Amino acid sequence: MKRSLIALSLSVAALTSAMAAPETYTIDPNHTFPTFEVNHLGYSIQRGRFDKTSGTITLDRVAKTGSADITIQTGSIDMGFDEWNKHMDEKFFNVEKFPTMTFKSSKFKFKGDTLVAVDGDLTLRGVTKPVTLTVDLFKCAPHPMLKKDACGANATATIKRSEFGMSEFIPFVGDDIKIAFGIEAIKN
Repeated sequence: MKRSLIALSLSVAALTSAMAAPETYTIDPNHTFPTFEVNHLGYSIQRGRFDKTSGTITLDRVAKTGSADITIQTGSIDMGFDEWNKHMDEKFFNVEKFPTMTFKSSKFKFKGDTLVAVDGDLTLRGVTKPVTLTVDLFKCAPHPMLKKDACGANATATIKRSEFGMSEFIPFVGDDIKIAFGIEAIKN
């Protein structure tokens, strides 16, 4: 009886450990497009997006932990107008010198089973600053078309671009930048 109880305890411990194992997801570049908004001369809010994003998300939903390593190609910016794109490449992002920006995190915050925030470091133009992304949509489930597990999230934050060495045309072009990450990732 004692031997059966020990075997049962070991089996439960092994099962619990296996269930709590972190899972790695690869960013789906066809459904992940970081965007930003900036005030232009006080007349309007201009929006842009980046068309090339890669990286991985590691998630342990049982332990409620996670990490992210995301790379955005700054030259993939799309403002919807070629002249704007060129201007952003040269004057704002300095794409030739800084072809990527990154977001790296090892601190995911959960409320119950729901991811609500991600603390990490944003590196833009060679400057790294802490940024907290507020998550307003989070879902992990089997992907209906790929027949694999997938996770997705929408997250936002506001940064001051001047803190990243991007002070061109302030105050005419706003300093406060709202960034949004719509991310989908497929389990490896």
